[in-house]
Amino acid sequence: MPHATTTKIFVSGLEIQASIGVHPHEYETTQAIIIDVELDMGDMPPPQDDRLNETLDYALVATRAAELAQEAHVQLVETLAVRIARWALEADARVCAASVRIAKPHALINAQAAGVSVTVQRHD
Repeated sequence: MPHATTTKIFVSGLEIQASIGVHPHEYETTQAIIIDVELDMGDMPPPQDDRLNETLDYALVATRAAELAQEAHVQLVETLAVRIARWALEADARVCAASVRIAKPHALINAQAAGVSVTVQRHD
């Protein structure tokens, strides 16, 4: 009897320089943000032929998250997180849910980071 398999693909700690924030000084320069993406692939079958096309390439996930972060100024980290999550759901029908965490490591003086985590689920 086959074993049930649940697959999650992730990119963790992706550091990007982005133009993000609501304060006037945040429009003048980029700042570091750290992006984590976790994609719930549900019961996607395990690779049979050990080939990349049998899964979702996490390099593509990292590249697209960086592109979305750098394409234009965004005021809210929530907006960017939802954009990345929605892209993942649109990019591959096997993605059941996309969780994106964005941290701004220099947002608060007395904290390591501040940010947001969002999860967007497929509703088919």
